[in-house]
Amino acid sequence: MPDWLRRSFDATPIGPWQTLLIRLVAALLLGSVVVGIHRATRGRTSDHSTTFSATLVMLCVLIAMVTQVIGENVAWAFSLAGVLSIVRFRTVLRDTKDTAFVIFAVVVGMSIGAGQPAIALIGLATVGIAAAVYRDRPREAAVVLHQKLLIVKLSWSPELETQLRDALSKYVTDVQSLAASTIRQGSAMELHYRVNLPLTASLPQLIADLNRLEGILAIEIRSEHTAD
Repeated sequence: MPDWLRRSFDATPIGPWQTLLIRLVAALLLGSVVVGIHRATRGRTSDHSTTFSATLVMLCVLIAMVTQVIGENVAWAFSLAGVLSIVRFRTVLRDTKDTAFVIFAVVVGMSIGAGQPAIALIGLATVGIAAAVYRDRPREAAVVLHQKLLIVKLSWSPELETQLRDALSKYVTDVQSLAASTIRQGSAMELHYRVNLPLTASLPQLIADLNRLEGILAIEIRSEHTAD
């Protein structure tokens, strides 16, 4: 067996414990820097809580440990790769930027574990600049909506329903048809809609505008959970 292949199956000598400790502490600190960059450039636009931040730090430290365990041992590398492949993220990362930060933490931890702190530091600076340049811009204040159930009794006709929706469009951002039934022995109809209204919308004004439409018999607006 060639010497290089035999050495690949030999146990990798572990360095002094002081070196191992320094590397793990460095991975912990630099992992915290990764979290700092994530929070500074993602802010509240990210869907993840402090759990995601803790995951980034722990990944950095764990990968540093794994890299030191593997060393130059090819057999151990394949074995650990098989074991780690069993571990999967159960939480789906909705944003590709968060996925990039997971890889970022892995690479930083690998660099520290391999005894290449310069790569980790330069990578932190470079990725940090890229993340800052392409950071998530603060969105305009979102319009706060509340969901209501709109019940309209009317002498139905296609033209009247079109007029009704046109009038609603001035106040609501979304209209969903929920149900329809006949009333008054079939001479009229009762329509149920789910509507999203801004908190600033005037419900009395909305009802007044709808009542101006010819053929509208009655209008009721209420919270959906109070519906029968």
